[in-house]
Amino acid sequence: MSKGVRILLIVLGVLVLLGLLVGGWAIGNYNKAVAMDEKVKASWAQVENQLKRRYDLIPNLVETVKGYASHEKELFENIARYRTQYFQAKAPGEKMEASNQLETVLSRLLVLRETYPELKANESFLKLQDSLEGTENRIAVERKRYNDSVQILNTYRRTFMGRFFAALAGVEKADYFETPEAEQSAPKVKF
Repeated sequence: MSKGVRILLIVLGVLVLLGLLVGGWAIGNYNKAVAMDEKVKASWAQVENQLKRRYDLIPNLVETVKGYASHEKELFENIARYRTQYFQAKAPGEKMEASNQLETVLSRLLVLRETYPELKANESFLKLQDSLEGTENRIAVERKRYNDSVQILNTYRRTFMGRFFAALAGVEKADYFETPEAEQSAPKVKF
C-alpha cells in the first residue's frame, strides 16, 4: 500500500470518526429537547391529576357549607362556573386561568368557617376542609415541579444550540403556572 493511500485512509477514518461524533452529539441534543418536552407534559398531567381531585371534593364541600351560608349564593355560583370552565378548557393556559379563578373563590369559601361557629365545628366540613387543604398542598408541590420542568425546557430553548434542536424537534416554549394576582394578598370576606 502506498503512502498516499495510507494518508487517504487515515483522513477518511478521521472524517468518519468526526462525523460519528458530531452525529451522536446532534442526536443526543435532539433527544434531550424531546425528553424535556415530555417532562413538561408529564408534570402538567400531575398538576391536572391534583386539580381533578380538588374539583371532585368541591361539590361535597359546597353542599356542606350551603346549609350554613345560604345567603352566599354568588360564591357558590362562581365555584360552579369556574369548575365548569376548567373542564371545558382545552389548553393548559385556559385550565390554569380557570384554576386560578377557582382558588380565589375557594379561599373565600374557607374563610366562611370563621363567620359560622357551628360550621367550624361540623365534622363533615372539617374532614372536607382537611382533604381540600391536603389537595391544595399537593397542587402546590405539583405546580412547583411543573414550573421547574418549564424552567429547564425554556432555558434550554434559549441556549445557542438548544434553540436549533428544540425547533428541529418541534418543541415550543412552555408557559409557567403562575399564582393569580388576587391570591397574592390575603382574602377579604364581606357580609
